[in-house]
Amino acid sequence: MDGDFRSDFVREPGALKHYPALVLNADYRPLSYYPLSLWPWQDAVKAAWLDRVDIVSEYDEVVHSPSTTIRIPSVVVLKDYVKPQKRVAFTRFNLFLRDEFCCQYCGAKGDLTFDHVVPRARGGITSWENVVAACSPCNLKKGSKLLPQTSMGLRRKPRQPHAEELRNMGRKFPPNHLHESWMDFLYWDAELQA
Repeated sequence: MDGDFRSDFVREPGALKHYPALVLNADYRPLSYYPLSLWPWQDAVKAAWLDRVDIVSEYDEVVHSPSTTIRIPSVVVLKDYVKPQKRVAFTRFNLFLRDEFCCQYCGAKGDLTFDHVVPRARGGITSWENVVAACSPCNLKKGSKLLPQTSMGLRRKPRQPHAEELRNMGRKFPPNHLHESWMDFLYWDAELQA
């Protein structure tokens, strides 16, 4: 490691945060795709030191302790399998992920809110089967009316997604930065094109 690199870390302590480690389950699949299962480099080094993970790939950069030099891990795999959750929590984020971050009335992407298909004022409940992602203009246009009272229609009928569906949906939305060492592990279970 050259002196400039070390002095950059001293002047800018957050510099090493730019070396996240992709965390894989014991079956070599990411724990989650969206958000992508990443650990700060410090957690990856600690887990490797405690023999909780195997290092699969490393960055070219190293860190030093008084007695050891360690290359920063870029991909780690858990030694113990973590069983994925079967139940999908009903959260705003998961709702938007189910609806692919687009308005279910007009297809717009961007500034989203959520809308009760059967308005609460008319007895509608807050559930997977009655709430959809909506842009503000569509939400205001629909208001507390039922769909037949408007000229609007749903792109997809709302329903509770399965955990595997959400994991697969998350694969469509990669983060802004994907390190080259991660690529073999992010899409290894995708069907190959002929």
